[in-house]
Amino acid sequence: MFRFEEPAYLYLLLLLPVLAVFYLYSNYRRRKAIKEFGDPELLAVLMPEVSKYRPDVKFWLVCTALGLFAILLARPQFGSKLETVKRQGVEVMIALDISNSMLAQDVQPSRLAKAKRLVAQLVEKMQNDKVGMIVFAGDAFTQLPITSDYISAKMFLESIDPSLISKQGTAIGAAINLGIKSFTPQEGVGRTLIVITDGENHEGGALEAAKAAAEKGIQVNVLGVGFPEGAPIPIPGTNEYRKDRNNEVIVTRLNEQMCQEIAKNGKGIYARVDNTNNAQKIIAKEIDKMAKSDVETQVFTEFNEQFQAVAWIILILLLAEMLVLERKNPLFRNIHLFSNKK
Repeated sequence: MFRFEEPAYLYLLLLLPVLAVFYLYSNYRRRKAIKEFGDPELLAVLMPEVSKYRPDVKFWLVCTALGLFAILLARPQFGSKLETVKRQGVEVMIALDISNSMLAQDVQPSRLAKAKRLVAQLVEKMQNDKVGMIVFAGDAFTQLPITSDYISAKMFLESIDPSLISKQGTAIGAAINLGIKSFTPQEGVGRTLIVITDGENHEGGALEAAKAAAEKGIQVNVLGVGFPEGAPIPIPGTNEYRKDRNNEVIVTRLNEQMCQEIAKNGKGIYARVDNTNNAQKIIAKEIDKMAKSDVETQVFTEFNEQFQAVAWIILILLLAEMLVLERKNPLFRNIHLFSNKK
């Protein structure tokens, strides 16, 4: 595992583009002034010691060294010792509906965007828990196996999009069955499967799957996204909405009754995801109530500093910058390292 012990110093890298713009502008002004003074080709003949490219080489060497110095200050490290530690926590699998109906905007900015934001906030508050993700539409597949790597969880969450599954529908039953198989075999740990869906175009088998999960000690909680009044489904990249075979605009509605029945069979709770944060608070409180047990997690406990290699590179770059003179050395005037002349 690679990390920076002091990542705040990486913000210094933002100064490099500013320096580059300032240098390029200064070069432009200098060359413009030379043209006003006389013919550049004639001046090059009159001043053979002046190099056109050496100042550029020196600047980029210094610029690279400064960038590496910012990285050095951030203290790059590689994990050197991996250990299995036990922490008190629960296992949470999230099954997220990514069917086209989740693009409806009765919840702002859209059902899917709101659901992803809710999941991100849940993951943000996790400390010793494990989390995994399943996405489903007409099919279901694991987007992220259960893990305690919250950075990866957020990264995979960002990539979730309806285009991941071409088959449309809402296979809640398949998602729950997949979720049952996704937990670790560890005994005594609290397990919950959070299904986030609008419940529309339900494929069947969800109630039976939720009941089977509850029998295995897995609590199935359901978050219904949207409103029963419904909303049209926008077509991405256009100002139009999806239409049926009769050319009528499709209105997708939250199937709240189905969501409540799934939660009841799964011995969990149901909450509606609207334009407030109530659903997030409800589900977070439900997770906190679950029995916590020792969750085994592999973590790096020791890290090796890598600044030595960076420091050597900086030293070499600075030495190279010192050796490259702005003016040509008379002894090597006929050697053109920085031009096409022969």
